[in-house]
Amino acid sequence: MKKIKIDAYALLERIRKSKPVVHHLTNWVTIYDCANIVKVLGASPVMAHAKEEVAEMAQIASSLVLNIGTLTPEFVEAMKIAAMSANKKGIPVILDACGAGATQLRDKKCFELLDETKINLIKGNISEIARISGEAVKTKGVDAGHVAKDMATIARDLARRRKCTVVATGKEDIVTDGKLTYIIKNGHPLMTQVVGTGCMATSAIGTFCAVEPDLAYAAACGLSCFEIAAEQAAKTAGGPGTFKEKLYDFIFNLDQKTIDKMQRIEC
Repeated sequence: MKKIKIDAYALLERIRKSKPVVHHLTNWVTIYDCANIVKVLGASPVMAHAKEEVAEMAQIASSLVLNIGTLTPEFVEAMKIAAMSANKKGIPVILDACGAGATQLRDKKCFELLDETKINLIKGNISEIARISGEAVKTKGVDAGHVAKDMATIARDLARRRKCTVVATGKEDIVTDGKLTYIIKNGHPLMTQVVGTGCMATSAIGTFCAVEPDLAYAAACGLSCFEIAAEQAAKTAGGPGTFKEKLYDFIFNLDQKTIDKMQRIEC
């Protein structure tokens, strides 16, 4: 792999100028944080969950983010309605397979969403993505479990089979559409000490996908920007609490000089 120049700032500027609506049916634990991440990136978050309005809300959005972190069967039915509406409009649908590999219900509902609607991007940690790919792995609640096989190969194979973009997060993030694979090397260990950074990363991806049709490129840019801000926040944070507080500020204040200097993406 080699380092390549990617203009993540250009996408961020596009977000700030167009202020796209990013519709979420997401994790109740992290819903506030996800909304804030979208807002500080410059977009407009909406967190509509009722099945009676999700189809209509998806029609005014530029992307749809689904997250099964606090799923119920009824909630997943609302996700299907929203996804089918988004499919009709032609906007990207992003699925965070939060906790896949932990229980049979999560696995079943992920596969229902994938089989009954068009999911354009699947995101998860390494064990979540491996489980969605069909590997016999276990996820520790919503924390990553061990995966013995090469993760980049698993992600590429899944992307090809499902004809979508796949994002597997970890110490190094993998983003692939089955043809082109990006490795994002930004981020900081403090991110693992704050509940919800994975969900926030998904919302950042969904925001970038709202303005860029090349979803692998958008996801790589979105992850890098989010994780650059995390690196900056960690420099002066006293621990997880102040890190999270500073994270919002550094995302809001991201500029081209900072992104160009700190961005670490290989392809």
